[in-house]
Amino acid sequence: MTTSTAPAPLPQGNDAPSTLSDMLLPVVRSPMLDRDEELFAYELVFYRQGAGTDADTTLLGGIVSGITDGAITRLVRGNRAFMRLSRALLLEQTDILAHTPRLGVIMDPFQVRDVALVQRLQQLALRNCPLMLDLGELDPGACEPHGALEPLLRLASYVRIDAKALDADTLAARCKQLYERGIGVIAGNVDDHLTYGRCKDLPFQAIQGRYLLVPQQIEVPVLTPNRLSLLRLMGALQESSAGPVELGEIIRDDAVLSYKLLGCVNSAYFALPRQLKSIQQAAIFFGLARMRNWINTMALSSMDDRPPELLRAALIRAHMCEKLAHGMPTEQQDMAFMAGLLSLLDTLLCAPMEFVLSHLPLAPEIREALVEDRGPFAPLLGQIYAWEAGDLHANQMQPQNIRKMAGAYFAATQWADQVYSFAEQRTH
Repeated sequence: MTTSTAPAPLPQGNDAPSTLSDMLLPVVRSPMLDRDEELFAYELVFYRQGAGTDADTTLLGGIVSGITDGAITRLVRGNRAFMRLSRALLLEQTDILAHTPRLGVIMDPFQVRDVALVQRLQQLALRNCPLMLDLGELDPGACEPHGALEPLLRLASYVRIDAKALDADTLAARCKQLYERGIGVIAGNVDDHLTYGRCKDLPFQAIQGRYLLVPQQIEVPVLTPNRLSLLRLMGALQESSAGPVELGEIIRDDAVLSYKLLGCVNSAYFALPRQLKSIQQAAIFFGLARMRNWINTMALSSMDDRPPELLRAALIRAHMCEKLAHGMPTEQQDMAFMAGLLSLLDTLLCAPMEFVLSHLPLAPEIREALVEDRGPFAPLLGQIYAWEAGDLHANQMQPQNIRKMAGAYFAATQWADQVYSFAEQRTH
């Protein structure tokens, strides 16, 4: 019987934060997906850690620093991103946006009454800074309650409307009206698949909302051969008797998976002291539990029929859950990783969680967290769900915990983006 060594800490690359708190800006990236479910842009949602001038000043300083030192650009992988910025930042720090042309500004209807701010927004538009008007449920032609919105509509490259608040006919009429003006229209607050169904056949540039993380209700779940094969692989990896040689044999016939896995662990991001040439060597170097997690990660990330941002979300949850489990026994940290990774398995496989997990021999602690919302990992997942939703006050998150979560989230996005970049590669 082969015994495993204790998992070694995963080396960090030069671009990754060295501690959980290196990225202190409390922010989450919310994806907007186009018709092909590919990323169109991110919205950067900043969380205030308190109220008052001091909190605003701290957040303002963090945003400026994040833009100037490139942390925000790394957070969004250089993609287009929109932010809602304070009046002070727009009036005093506009030049920083001129050097980051893929960072755009979200405008609110009430800003039409602020003459100085409208003038500054006009300057940003002339500098080709993308501007998005967050219209909500307001009629674009309305004069109340903020006055005629035409000055902002003329500046906007994009307009976001609240898809959840509008009935189907009004939603279609608003979308068509703005689309015919040549403005890109974003459907916002698409938090369920019923609302998504109303949006997907309309000429929206992109759709944004929590529908992406919500499993569809399927009357009779069916797992395709590819998904059954994925579950069989993940099930085989859970066998406790599998040593380094056995792990190599489990994925021996999947040359593409092996290639991507070794390419990822040998990348410059992880700065290994020597190149690992086989799965067996990698298992010995990293430890069996960590290597099983890595194979599960790469296998799940290789699904090519699901939105890439959904797969990235699963990876981010896995990494965050593992980091938040710091202080638990090593075995539980590894299980925490799997709990985070599998927390979107029902959404990824379009089947109920209990049905999917019936095909996997998981540790009871993981199953309890995913199905019954209890056990040692349920509170960790709860913190992550709250962070994703921006619901920090409902969980009474203290400032030191917000700091910890901010660092964990930034580190997790960098790790997830690196891993996924290898998973989506096509071998020749």
